[in-house]
Amino acid sequence: MNANIRKGTFPNRLRKGILTGILTGISFTGAHAQHTAPAYPKIGAYVGILHPVVTFGSDVPHYNFDGVYTVGLPTGINIWKSPRIGFSMEFVPTVRVTSGTNKMNNFLFHPGALFGLGKGFTLAARAAFETSGRYGFTPVLNKVVYKGKHTGYFVAVPVPVRFGNDQPGTVGAGFQFGIVF
Repeated sequence: MNANIRKGTFPNRLRKGILTGILTGISFTGAHAQHTAPAYPKIGAYVGILHPVVTFGSDVPHYNFDGVYTVGLPTGINIWKSPRIGFSMEFVPTVRVTSGTNKMNNFLFHPGALFGLGKGFTLAARAAFETSGRYGFTPVLNKVVYKGKHTGYFVAVPVPVRFGNDQPGTVGAGFQFGIVF
C-alpha cells in the first residue's frame, strides 16, 4: 500500500475535495437561483376578444347588442425597449352579426406606443386605420390581472376616436380581455 493511504492523508485530501465540490455546487446553485432582470428589448405577443360597448357621435349613442352585435379579435406584437416604453402593432378583424347574418365588416391596423405605468398597468397610445375608410386614434388602458411563468391574462378599456369616410367624428368605449405570451 501507498504510505500516504496508511498515514490517513489521502482520505483527508479526498474528503476536503468532496467538501469543496459540494460547497462550490451549492454556491453555483444559489447564484443561478437568484432573480435576474429581464433583458431588453423584450418581445411578446397577445390575442384577445374586443367587445365595443357604446359609440357616441352626432346623434344618440349606439350600443353594442342593441339589434347588432359586433366583436373584434385583436392580435398583436409588443416590443418593449425598457419596462417603461415600447412599441406595439395590433391587427383587429371585426365581425358584425345582425338579423341572423354575419360577416367580417372591418379590419383595423393599430400601431402605437406603449407606456408601462407600473403595477401591471400599461397605456397604449395607438393610431387607427380601418378598411371602412375611418381613421383616428385609440388610447387603451390595460391591466395584467394574472401573470404566470409563460403567459398572462389581461383586461383593457379602449376608447376609439374616429373620423373620415364622410361621417361625423365618433368616440366610443369597449371592453377587451385576452392572453399575453
